[in-house]
Amino acid sequence: MKFANVVQRKKAHTTAGEVLSEAMPWIKEITGKTIVVKYGGAALTSAKLRKEVMADILTLKMLGVKPVIVHGGGTTLSEMLAKKGFKNKFIDGQRVTQEETLGLIRDFITGEINQQLVWEINHHGGIAVGISGIDGGVIVAEARDERFGKTGYITRVNEGLVSDLIDDDYIPVIGTIAIGEDNGVFNVNASLAAGHIAAAIGAHKMVFISDADGLYKEQGNEDSRIANMSKLETIELLDDKQNTTGGTIPKLESCIYALNHGVHSVHFLNGSIPHAMLIEFLSDEGIGTSVSNFGDPAAGASALINGFASRLIENRGI
Repeated sequence: MKFANVVQRKKAHTTAGEVLSEAMPWIKEITGKTIVVKYGGAALTSAKLRKEVMADILTLKMLGVKPVIVHGGGTTLSEMLAKKGFKNKFIDGQRVTQEETLGLIRDFITGEINQQLVWEINHHGGIAVGISGIDGGVIVAEARDERFGKTGYITRVNEGLVSDLIDDDYIPVIGTIAIGEDNGVFNVNASLAAGHIAAAIGAHKMVFISDADGLYKEQGNEDSRIANMSKLETIELLDDKQNTTGGTIPKLESCIYALNHGVHSVHFLNGSIPHAMLIEFLSDEGIGTSVSNFGDPAAGASALINGFASRLIENRGI
């Protein structure tokens, strides 16, 4: 027979009650809303972190959130190409895709990475569906700058298939390979694709999962991490070429695009921090960087008059 430690039990119960009490208004705020998760960094490549992040996404799903996952190939794609003798080149945070590597990249993103994520979710209940941007013509792109090779510029997103999957209570997992305006195939930057998809489906929030704790005013200065900022401040940060480099550039561009098209807020989180999304969305303090349109009354107005008004109203709680 084992007797309970009354003091420890009361303390644990009090802590649990406080956590649940704090979470309740936040649960109410996001229940029924669509959240686009751009999934990358170590959380994409580490089996342990991948399992933890997918478990958190499923927790949000059980709370009534409608998650959509968008991913590219991450560092494992670079490693795969390097092993095959190809050089990895990036311009302003976007991969340069060679004609001879396009097939490898397509198969890796839509095959290996996409299926890993789908399996991890379906292992807990069979509610994820893996697709690429080619399926249903979800992501359409074209070549606009020869420097990027077969990395395309996104011209539009056809949200029909994604919206149908959401309505049928599935979690869409989207690998960012696009169909061309000329019916060709393009690799597209996953961060940029996430913003376009979030805008097209009228998402309430978008979150970037990476290896960084958030956004920084000064690169390399841990004390300059930003907790909250406006869209206008995000534009200023993007223009700061000294401190905004590499993969941060397309993330900020995507953030601004999403906010301009009616997404309520965009969040930047470190996927290696346990339960980062749950802490960010279900607590008073948060844990990463949150960007919103607050203070910009004109932002988002155009989103309410497009063809997805009913979905936007649902996601914004209007």
